[in-house]
Order: sequence, then structure tokens, then C-alpha cells
Amino acid sequence: MGKIRRGGYIIFWWKGDHEPPHVHVKKTSGRKLGRVNLETMEGLEDWTPSQKLIEIIEELKREGRL
Repeated sequence: MGKIRRGGYIIFWWKGDHEPPHVHVKKTSGRKLGRVNLETMEGLEDWTPSQKLIEIIEELKREGRL
């Protein structure tokens, strides 16, 4: 499992997890928010991530951390 804490969020994932490639997201308070598809940058299960969260995930992808 990988985990990164950034911008008030905890972003985590499991190696070899099921498709589509995605990350799980919680607030640093521990409140579960949802999952984000890493290919489309859309929320899964009818959840819409904030623009701030999308920007953080895109930054982590550019850094090669996701």
C-alpha cells in the first residue's frame, strides 16, 4: 500500500488493485471521501472530487509518485 498526505488529504492505493487504476481519498481528519480514477480524473461511485484534489493528484502524477 502506498500513502501520501498532502493539502489536507490522505491519498492511498494498493499495488495490483482492481481496474480502473484509482486512488482512495480521505481528509486528514480521517473522513472517507471516495475514489478517483487516475485515467479520467473523475470520482467513482457518484462522487465529484474538488478541483483542489484533482490538482494535487495531477501534481503527484507529474512527480512520478502515482
